[in-house]
Amino acid sequence: MPNIQANGTTLHYDLTGPADAPVVAFSNSLGTTLAMWDAQAAALSGTFRCLRYDTRGHGGSAVSPGSFEVETLAADLAALLDGLGIAKAHVVGLSLGGMTGQALAIARPDLVDRLVIVASAAYLPPADLWRERAVLVRQRGMAAVAENVIGRWFTPPEQASDGALATKRRLLEEIPAEGYALCCEAIGRMDLRGRIGAIAAPTLVISGAQDPATPIAMGQEMAGLIPGAEFAVVADAAHLIAVERPEAVTALLRRFLGEGGDGRRPTPVPGDGAAAFEAGLANRRAVLGAEHVDRSLAQAGAFASPWQDFITRYAWGEIWGDDTLPWKTRSMIVLSITLALGREEEFKLHLKPALRNGVTPAELRALLKQAAIYAGVPAANGAFRWARDVLGPALEPEG
Repeated sequence: MPNIQANGTTLHYDLTGPADAPVVAFSNSLGTTLAMWDAQAAALSGTFRCLRYDTRGHGGSAVSPGSFEVETLAADLAALLDGLGIAKAHVVGLSLGGMTGQALAIARPDLVDRLVIVASAAYLPPADLWRERAVLVRQRGMAAVAENVIGRWFTPPEQASDGALATKRRLLEEIPAEGYALCCEAIGRMDLRGRIGAIAAPTLVISGAQDPATPIAMGQEMAGLIPGAEFAVVADAAHLIAVERPEAVTALLRRFLGEGGDGRRPTPVPGDGAAAFEAGLANRRAVLGAEHVDRSLAQAGAFASPWQDFITRYAWGEIWGDDTLPWKTRSMIVLSITLALGREEEFKLHLKPALRNGVTPAELRALLKQAAIYAGVPAANGAFRWARDVLGPALEPEG
């Protein structure tokens, strides 16, 4: 993999995919390398030109002396794109990479086509915590934080997985303590909340349902501050979602960026049943969760398999794949119709996906109240009970 001089530092990068394809630039999290995007690059490099690089002070990129800000990291990425002759790119960043993406979209909107912010924040206090972590790794090395970091990056069942162990090994072997410390201090000084409202690029914010580092509320806050931003939650994932749940992140990227790079969701291809099924399957898994969908397909048997094929191609490919309406709106439509028709099983199935698609408990309550006027009080009364059955305590903060 080559290096390039950019913004006064040396950046290590990898560029794969068709030369004439739209570019997706991936920015890594604190304490990782460009390898954290291996799964996404492998899946997308057939239709996109995938650019990955090591953030300064990480992996093969140089540790430049002196403190810097998140805006400096954005300037690094801008210089990398300029140096490679890339006029515009989709930018995907996780954690520190997501902060870099926000800062780049503010400072250089000309470079950002679409923006995907994964497991990140616009403000991540307290600053003292980041200063203390910087001191710790300078004094004792990366081993001093490795166990704690892996515990926050992966859910407990995944902490002994191959992906988690490989990530820990890179943290210990490929991340210089000084590079890590300087990035910690930059995060501690960062506050982008007052400026991300200027982001003009279409934006998708993704949070992990079990992320203790940048919880769902932080993702919702960013999505609320960025005009028109979409919001999605990946179930059964902590912080390093791209490694822990690569298929879910890839499906969301395919949907948001579009297979051909035009920003449209995967949709059926006329006359191509296999392509139509795959497009619908990506949307179905992204909304309902891969575990539920795969179980439905596995249990279908010979009798119901044609039905599963049908709903995957048409309901999830053609309807949910039509980006005329955002997924949040489609979730609210599904809940309204299933409530009115008394379809308890389907209503309950779509409750958690609706919250992952950005519907808040307060908006859900408002939907149920309005449904009482148009569909009847008994229908809405039942739906309030169904919502409590499925969501329970998740409703209380807004209730």
